[in-house]
Amino acid sequence: MIINPAPGNTPLDLDEMEGLIPSYVTTQSELNQVEQQNILQAAQWVIGHKANGLLTDSFLRELHRRMLGDVWKWAGKYRITGKNIGVPASDIPGEIKKLCDDTGYWIENKTFPWNEIGARFHHRLVAIHPYPNGNGRHARLATDVLLRAHDQEAFAWGARTAQDPLDRDGENRRAYLNALKAADQGDFGLLLKFVRS
Repeated sequence: MIINPAPGNTPLDLDEMEGLIPSYVTTQSELNQVEQQNILQAAQWVIGHKANGLLTDSFLRELHRRMLGDVWKWAGKYRITGKNIGVPASDIPGEIKKLCDDTGYWIENKTFPWNEIGARFHHRLVAIHPYPNGNGRHARLATDVLLRAHDQEAFAWGARTAQDPLDRDGENRRAYLNALKAADQGDFGLLLKFVRS
């Protein structure tokens, strides 16, 4: 198989690659296509979900499973390997619980405006990096579900100003990765601008 992930994507190790379900997939382009088809099905499944129950480990894992479950055997299961990004694998369940609890607190206490709640939730979920792959796509969909469930507009993720898709190498992806890196340092300005552009 020829897999050339876009810059910023976490490479899969050999064991994770063996989890590929469709045997006909041999190129990155074919993989992108089957993953996108599965993600569109998940997006349909999640429409109309209510706020109650979204900020849970089980919902977030089920969302990932529905997004990539027709493509990867490990979909919806936390990674067990170390990566060049994210918390140690053993810390993932605890960090997900903290994220869900913190986000619930922010919502209940109106700690931040909604755009910032969404941006902070997204950033932390990506930073935890709970799955072998699909973390950015999962975090974006989970964030949009959270926003819509609270009667907020979903984020644009650069689509209003960019010509290139976010999951392919290009100007839009570079802007997204730069915004995440700034947020890693505590500066959410670029991410707040990006999510609504």
